[in-house]
Amino acid sequence: MATVGRNPALRASRAAARVLAAESVPSADRAARGKSLRAETPRSSHAAWEPQPGRPDPVALLEEQTAERLPELVPIRYGRMSTSPFAFYRGAAYVMASDLAPSPQTGIRVQLCGDAHLANFGAFASPERQLLFDLNDFDETLPGPWEWDVKRLAASVAIAGRENGFDAACRTSMVRNLVAEYRQAIRGFAKMKTLDVWYARTNVRDLQKIVRSQGSAGERRRLDKAIAKGRRRDSARAFAKLAVSDNGEAHIRADPPLIVPIADLVDRSGAVRLELGARRMLESYLGSLPGDRRRLLERFRYADLARKVVGVGSVGTRCWVILLLGRDSSDPLFLQAKEASRSVLERFVGKSEFSNQGQRVVEGQRLMQSASDIFLGWLREPLGLEDLKPRYLYVRQLWDSKTSADISAMRPSDMARYARLCAWTLARAPRDPATPSRSPATSVPLRSSTARLLNSPRPMPTRTSATTPCSSMR
Repeated sequence: MATVGRNPALRASRAAARVLAAESVPSADRAARGKSLRAETPRSSHAAWEPQPGRPDPVALLEEQTAERLPELVPIRYGRMSTSPFAFYRGAAYVMASDLAPSPQTGIRVQLCGDAHLANFGAFASPERQLLFDLNDFDETLPGPWEWDVKRLAASVAIAGRENGFDAACRTSMVRNLVAEYRQAIRGFAKMKTLDVWYARTNVRDLQKIVRSQGSAGERRRLDKAIAKGRRRDSARAFAKLAVSDNGEAHIRADPPLIVPIADLVDRSGAVRLELGARRMLESYLGSLPGDRRRLLERFRYADLARKVVGVGSVGTRCWVILLLGRDSSDPLFLQAKEASRSVLERFVGKSEFSNQGQRVVEGQRLMQSASDIFLGWLREPLGLEDLKPRYLYVRQLWDSKTSADISAMRPSDMARYARLCAWTLARAPRDPATPSRSPATSVPLRSSTARLLNSPRPMPTRTSATTPCSSMR
């Protein structure tokens, strides 16, 4: 039987059917429907969380994930997760999904990020080369309860705030302000036109205006430094850091175990096999790109391939960096092909409509991000490249002016503003994967949200602690 992921014509016909069958629901009726759902699942039901009887052991859940990972890299994953509570939280999306599964839900499903913590937001270059701020990790994306992303973000603020030494009153205030920002955005979203929602985005220039208006001199310096660093992070910079040229031939520099070129992974005959497999991977990937992007990529030639360790929770999954060259070694393009396993949400919300997990990631990212990498695509790893098990990957540029905030350096006022910005961004992102008219998350105009963010922060509690006084948030 044909599956949606393997049959584009079937997907298109189903999409057309949804458009033709879409109902026009007046705003007042949508608001009434939402209030009725809130009556069934009141906000107070989300106020606290207690472990359920028979809760799965978190460590056992993490061990379950190691079954399909490269065993030699699993200790690196655990080592990165053990550096701090926030680092553990970053790598424990599966644990939180398990904890959220029995929690109260309104029944409204949207396209979830699946891992919407503070560190998974950041800046990157749009196709028009503007720096945008948005979600930047979609490995776990899948339709599911809209509440889960909000709770994942809110919990990350509480954990990061505690790690930075903020007292309980400060952390509570930050979380409440984050949720209030999300709620206020949702109210504005319902009043907007569909295309206005789709085109809403946060430009980094807007962030600079906010910080120049509200932030300290140190915060302004840190932001400007991060933006400047991000603008320098492109394929040319990646080549200078990750590659070398010998006798006119470019190849990726080894830095084991974090970066291992294929020539160092296997013997010569195995390297030839892997390289041929990499070329077949590229052919498979090209088929996922629009025609103009495919023609652009065909102007480059394959140069080298290496395995790379990335992230925290992702460590142990297969990740390849592919070096392509245009005219010569001064014209490089680095792509990253990262393994896409089944989403950690799948066990609790159901399977993806896409049989290729790489396509699941790409389709979710294109749906949620305000703009995406021009080379974003997916592929199926050829059988026999590593073993006889088929693997799915998604592809993007390795570096494309990507930068992120230094959460560990944030003061209470910094984190409060950043959390509210992430809340607005998260509220803009989810799209109802089936019936857009029922989506709880559309978007407020950027100008309205920016104006609200430019106002003085809500007063913080005056109670102080021995670590970081809450009064410093003013």
